[in-house]
Amino acid sequence: MAFEKGTISIHAQNLMPVIKKWMYSDKDIFVREIVSNGCDAVAKYKALAARGEAENRDDYRVDVILDKENGTISVSDNGIGMTQDEVVRFIAQVAFSGAEEFLSKYKGEEGENAGIIGHFGLGFYSSFMVSSKVTIDTLSYLPGSAPAHWESEDGMEYEIGEGARDTVGTTVTMTISEDDKEFLDVYTLRSTLEKYCSFMNTPIYLTEVGATRTVPGDEDKPEAERKTEPKPAEQINETDPLWLKRPNDVTEEQYREFYHKVFRDFEEPLFWIHLNAEFPFNLKGILYFPKIKNEFSASEGQIKLYSNQVFVADNIKEIIPEFLLLLKGVVDCPDLPLNVSRSYLQNDGYVKKLSAYITRKVADRLVSEFNTKREDYQKYWDDIHPFVKYGCIRDEKFYDRVKDAILLKTTDGEYMTLKEYGDKHFTDTDTTIYYATDEKRQAQMIALYKEQGKDVVLFDTLIDTNFMSFLEYSGKDEKKPKFMRVDASTDGLTEGGDADEEERKALESKFRKALSDDTLDVKLAQFKNAGIPAMVTGEEQSRRFTEMSRQWGNGFSMPEKRTLTLNASHPLVKYLTKAEEEGDVTKMVCQQVADLAEMGRQMLDGDRLSQFLTRSSQLLTMLVGEES
Repeated sequence: MAFEKGTISIHAQNLMPVIKKWMYSDKDIFVREIVSNGCDAVAKYKALAARGEAENRDDYRVDVILDKENGTISVSDNGIGMTQDEVVRFIAQVAFSGAEEFLSKYKGEEGENAGIIGHFGLGFYSSFMVSSKVTIDTLSYLPGSAPAHWESEDGMEYEIGEGARDTVGTTVTMTISEDDKEFLDVYTLRSTLEKYCSFMNTPIYLTEVGATRTVPGDEDKPEAERKTEPKPAEQINETDPLWLKRPNDVTEEQYREFYHKVFRDFEEPLFWIHLNAEFPFNLKGILYFPKIKNEFSASEGQIKLYSNQVFVADNIKEIIPEFLLLLKGVVDCPDLPLNVSRSYLQNDGYVKKLSAYITRKVADRLVSEFNTKREDYQKYWDDIHPFVKYGCIRDEKFYDRVKDAILLKTTDGEYMTLKEYGDKHFTDTDTTIYYATDEKRQAQMIALYKEQGKDVVLFDTLIDTNFMSFLEYSGKDEKKPKFMRVDASTDGLTEGGDADEEERKALESKFRKALSDDTLDVKLAQFKNAGIPAMVTGEEQSRRFTEMSRQWGNGFSMPEKRTLTLNASHPLVKYLTKAEEEGDVTKMVCQQVADLAEMGRQMLDGDRLSQFLTRSSQLLTMLVGEES
């Protein structure tokens, strides 16, 4: 039969450069498109066989054949096949409604549309991104059909005529262009297949032409004596992925194995959520809460988006809220409104409903874990709290759902809910929650609050400053908490009435001169702990603002308002009250008291540390000299 020549329609001529250059963000997407078209063809055949319109078979498959010597990759299926007219209609005319037409013909038959996702047309043309020539050999399932052969070097001009295929199905053969030879490497091709096709619903096999392996049993023989045989086809995918099973039919071990296999994470997941919705939309998936090694690894989550078991993309924020991207998992939505490249989302309202549903399921699971397994929940709170706090800040509805499961970890290693902390410590006029950011550096002040029966909460991650502000200003509780770092105020550590103002002013003058600081604020108070001579405190809000500015990298900071509070009942302070203002010893004692107070808050460094050490030696020498 003579071959006919033709040219793709003018619309396709306009489209082809766009398809090849812009429609697909990554060249390797051609593997997904051509293989999924093969799976679609098999799904169509299965639907026809179920209706009695085609012969039943049990050997459905798609074969990917790498022929490195000839520079080709072939994708062959034993699905529905095409007649020559259909090739012209679906390929030559870029009639990318092929699957849509098939579905409309059998619309309403339950189960028969399952797995048919492709648009054989534009998806097929992704092959030209990497190919200097593409051929199609196909034979339709229809009785009496003749095989057809189609070929093109640029996707626009083609030849079509009778082919030589003698079994029902379709083979697409791509001659890989010089610029894209990396796809002829078997490891590259296998990894690309695993990326996009690991869970497609038709068995997919990879064969490397000319590849051999040692005959089983000869592995231990000397190399010269080993026999070889052609390497058999390797199945790439799992056709019945875990997320499609009913949660009650999956064991904990299977969930863990799936996690390790898919995400190559050898750490154990903390727990997981199995999504299984059929109304108001079809959505299935599994979300894992990974063990977070440090607060920076929290950004390493990965949620894979699938449509009918075909991989679409990682971490699509339109469907998965940003704060949930800290998780790892798979989400499969067959009704996902994608365009023909399956790379971008459409129909914003639908997508928002999906996102809200996923968020709600995650929140409900957290609350369930807290209510039914609180001891276990507390064990992994340290790993999940950055995610939970970030979610609360970003989504008020999420906060409303999980607020009763938010825990505060104390410096004693105990866990309390916000309500439990409030019930224990809040009064009608005081809703302060005292916290520390560094247990070692702030150990003295932590101990002072604990002496007063106050639980000190540990807030030591980047998200905590933002989270505190969120609870203080955005929470809906009647008694909104007020967070105060242990070195921000002495209000909870002092007692009695106002100190003598004349004594305070005199002491302030001595300290300002000794420290050469005319702006230093000095307070005089009666400490509940008599052993502390003084404390340095930094105003809470200005310090928070500065920390947040550093966190966001804008370099802006507010001058920190610091106050030196002296303990009126301490012997050193009593001595300074009576001491001469101009004396050298007075100056040294003022400096020493101020440095000791500062060390209770943070380490001294540079010249100040050197001066403190020298002064300490001098004071000890003076003390010894007086005693001797």
